Amino acid sequence: MENVETENIVAQGLLPPFDIVEIMRLLPHRYPFLLVDRVVEAVPKLRLVATKNVSINEPYFQGHFPGFPIMPAVLLLEALAQAGCILVMMEAADPTEKLLVFTGVERARFRRPVVPGDQVRLEIDVLNWRSRVMRMQGKAFVDGKLACEGIVTSQMVPRQRPASAPGNPAAEAEV
Repeated sequence: MENVETENIVAQGLLPPFDIVEIMRLLPHRYPFLLVDRVVEAVPKLRLVATKNVSINEPYFQGHFPGFPIMPAVLLLEALAQAGCILVMMEAADPTEKLLVFTGVERARFRRPVVPGDQVRLEIDVLNWRSRVMRMQGKAFVDGKLACEGIVTSQMVPRQRPASAPGNPAAEAEV
């Protein structure tokens, strides 16, 4: 018998693997900042495994570094945070109403460079899950070798900014 979380995932039609269309339904990120291409495994509220295909066409390779392209290490952490966000948003009743914002990183270590042509395997495991705050251990692998690891902390916030204060650009844009 499936548990309640799994039944919620099945009801939403979210069973791995899922492609970029499903990922874009769950994440607000878009090109060039969407850093997850496919989800290959998910255990609700516990673990998610995804992939990122690194291409020479990524815009950051123009300047990081010309003649020796390396994916910026901070983007590996961002990819891990996005994988964690997917795991959280799979549980959301309506992912378009919430954002999961990156609030911290601990024990980040970068073990080897990630270069064009690599496929990065992103593994994220939940350490602590509260109603609005999540703490997850992430590891990024290339060809089975650890490239990056760290603990990411995120917080769930409303996607729409409150339009209460005068001078708020969001409030003025609504007029």
